[in-house]
Amino acid sequence: MTSAFAFLLASRQCEIAELEQLARSCELVGAVARLVHALQRERGISNVFLSSRGQRFARQRREQQAECERAEAGLRQWLDALETSATPVGNGSRLFSRIALVLHALEGLPALRERITGHELVAAEATAAFSVLIASLLAVVFEAADSATDPDVSRALVALLHLMQGKEFAGQERALGARSFATGHIDAAGQQQWRHLIESQQSCLQVFADFSQAEGAPAGVASPPSPGSADLARLRHLGCTGDGALDSAFSDAWYETCTRRIDDLHADEDRLARHLRTLCERRIAQAREDLSDQRAVLDRLLGQARPVEPDAPAPLGRQLGRAVFEMAQTQSRRLQDLSGELEAARARLNDRKTIERAKGLLMAHRQISEDEAYKALRQLAMNQNKRLVDVAEALLSLAEVLPARDRPFDGAQDGAKKSSFG
Repeated sequence: MTSAFAFLLASRQCEIAELEQLARSCELVGAVARLVHALQRERGISNVFLSSRGQRFARQRREQQAECERAEAGLRQWLDALETSATPVGNGSRLFSRIALVLHALEGLPALRERITGHELVAAEATAAFSVLIASLLAVVFEAADSATDPDVSRALVALLHLMQGKEFAGQERALGARSFATGHIDAAGQQQWRHLIESQQSCLQVFADFSQAEGAPAGVASPPSPGSADLARLRHLGCTGDGALDSAFSDAWYETCTRRIDDLHADEDRLARHLRTLCERRIAQAREDLSDQRAVLDRLLGQARPVEPDAPAPLGRQLGRAVFEMAQTQSRRLQDLSGELEAARARLNDRKTIERAKGLLMAHRQISEDEAYKALRQLAMNQNKRLVDVAEALLSLAEVLPARDRPFDGAQDGAKKSSFG
């Protein structure tokens, strides 16, 4: 019975350790979000700088680079703390692999900035380089969400991940529109890309809103569109329709309207990140209180079961045995309930993981971009009237059993080129 008592308390202590590690991961996610926001702004400013041949935003670019460096230093502090932590990290192998890719990409950031300063890149190339770095940072958030062991925290992380991804699509739209208005022209492929970015934002932000409402996020999170939405819709219409000729006089209005919207989304990020910290603190405090209560009850019962004579064997006692059994049973039921809630919360992440794998397979097989692979999947889903994740699962299943020449991807690319997502 003493052994059962010890393992019962050890179970609770492990839960506390997992929650403490989860709290550190959530702090890391907050640091990632701050750096992503800073890089998104630098990307937008760099687009205007390049598209105007250095005539605009030179000072803003220098100031934003300094802001990015501060945000990067903050992230590196959290990474150092994570590396030196004695507590094993859940999902550590994949998480640390993602972090290694982030650090490698950050090492190339000074060279990218020098090439932009020297006008060795066009705006679209600079956007692509920044987007790859931001994608690697978002992958860290994905792994943190995938490793969460608490259902409420998992739901909040899923909401935050989709908010960050939606904001990233908004940042890419800002960059695309900035260079298009600055140059006074956009081609048909650019217009299709613009519509794709709008739809992608809407999809991510809808998941964010759903999970935020279900999870009970604080007031202000998943708020209605900002007052600038009418201006945004008008400028989007100018960019996404017509013969591709744009009035460069709208360049400043476009950039400022998008920036206000992205800043509003970043405010939601901050609120949700604070909510995550509060959730973790609450869970840790409750687990510690439960552990203290268990110890108090079992210490009292053990005291009652002590033998009168010093050398006499200690009777286990029915009351003590029943108390330990009931505690273990209650704890087992609670953990089982948490497991079920966690599985439901992570279902959306599993869907996304399946879609990402299918995209990767299409990209490798057809030598196409990520955007083209996603469009191909969407086109197949539309043609078959199926959910996107169902099509992705079917493609992955077929890829496992068919030789490369027979995989059903060849028609996907052509179909994607004909599709329109607006």
